[in-house]
Amino acid sequence: MATIIDADGHIVEPRAIWEEYTESAYREGVIQIARDNEGIDCMRINGEIRRDRNMTIAAACTPGGLSEPHKARTMGWDEIPRGGYDPHVRAKDMDLEGIEVAFFYPSLWLIYGDLDDPKLAAASCRAYNNWIVDFCKPYPDRFFGVAPLPLQDVGEAVKEMRRVVKDLGMRAVFVRPNPFNGRRLCDPAYDVFWREAQELNVPVAIHGSFGTKMPTLGQERYKDPFFFHMVCHPWEMQGACLDVVCGGVLSKFPKLKVAFLEAGLGWIGHWLDRMDGHFDKMGHYVPWLKRKPSDMFREQCFISMDPDEHSIGVVASMGLENCVIWGSDYPHFDCTFPGVVEEVQEACASLPAQARQKIIGENTRRLYNL
Repeated sequence: MATIIDADGHIVEPRAIWEEYTESAYREGVIQIARDNEGIDCMRINGEIRRDRNMTIAAACTPGGLSEPHKARTMGWDEIPRGGYDPHVRAKDMDLEGIEVAFFYPSLWLIYGDLDDPKLAAASCRAYNNWIVDFCKPYPDRFFGVAPLPLQDVGEAVKEMRRVVKDLGMRAVFVRPNPFNGRRLCDPAYDVFWREAQELNVPVAIHGSFGTKMPTLGQERYKDPFFFHMVCHPWEMQGACLDVVCGGVLSKFPKLKVAFLEAGLGWIGHWLDRMDGHFDKMGHYVPWLKRKPSDMFREQCFISMDPDEHSIGVVASMGLENCVIWGSDYPHFDCTFPGVVEEVQEACASLPAQARQKIIGENTRRLYNL
C-alpha cells in the first residue's frame, strides 16, 4: 500500500509562541490573540487589534467553523481543536485518517507578511520556527514543520533559511505569493534567496492565506468573505506561478524546487497552456526564457490538489501526474475530518494505480527530500 503523506497540513499556534518563544523585545508586535472590548478573541498584529466579525481566526481554524454564523463571530481561541497544537492528539488524528507523515504550515503565522518592521518579522519567524521544531520532536519520522521566511528583508530571509536547514534540520521553507515591499517573486533582489535555496537543496513552498493586508489580487473589487476567499488564493497563486516560471526564477536556478499550495489545481492546466501560447507568440518580451514554461514546470514544480477536487483527471492527462500532491488543510474550516483521505482517494479513483500512488505520497516524498 502506498504511503499516505499530507503535504499541507496546519498547526494552530498556542499562546506559548508569542508569550515564551518570542524574544522579549518583540512580544508586543508579533501575531497573537487578544480580546477586544466586547470580550471576543481577535488577532493582534503590529500591536493593533484587528476586528473582523465576518471571519474570526478561531472559527477559521476549526473544521466547519465558518458554516455557523454565530460560531464564526464568537468562537474563542481556546475552543480550537487540540490536534492543532497538541502533537499527541495530532498523531491520533492522523492515525484515524491513515496519514503516516505530515508537513505542517502555520495558521496565524500565514499572515506574517503583514508585519511592517523587518526586524520584527525576522524575530517572529525565529520564534515560530523554534516552536514548530519542538512540536515535531515527539514524532521525528512523522512530523515535519515548514519554516516561514521573512522576505521583508532578503538578507534576514537568507540567514533564517540557513539556520532552519543547517541548525534545526528543517526540510522545507515557505514564503507568501504576495509582493513584499512591492516586489514580485522574480525581482532580481531575490536572486540571492533563490540561489541559497538551490544550494541548500531545500524546496520553497508558496503558501497564501485569507485575511492578509498585503497587496492581494482581487482585494480592490471583492470585500465580503465569500467572494474574496474565492479569488484571493487562486489569483495570487497564479501570479506567483507566472513570476516564478515566466519571470525567470526557474531558468536562473534549474535545480530549484517550488511548490504552489492551497489554491487547488484546476487552474494549472489552463495557466500552463496560456503561458506556452504566450511564449510561442510573444517570447521576444521574455528573452531569458529558452524553454517552454510547461516543460520547466513539470521538471521543477509541484502543485497541491484540494481533497474534493474533480479536475485531477484533466491535469493528469496533461502529463502533470508527477507534479501533483495533496494537502488536508487540517484543522482549518474547509477540512473534512474525519474523511479527508477518503476524499482524495475518491477524487483520484479514475486514475491508474501508479498515478494514485504518486499523488497520495510519492510526489510529496520527492518534493520534501524524504
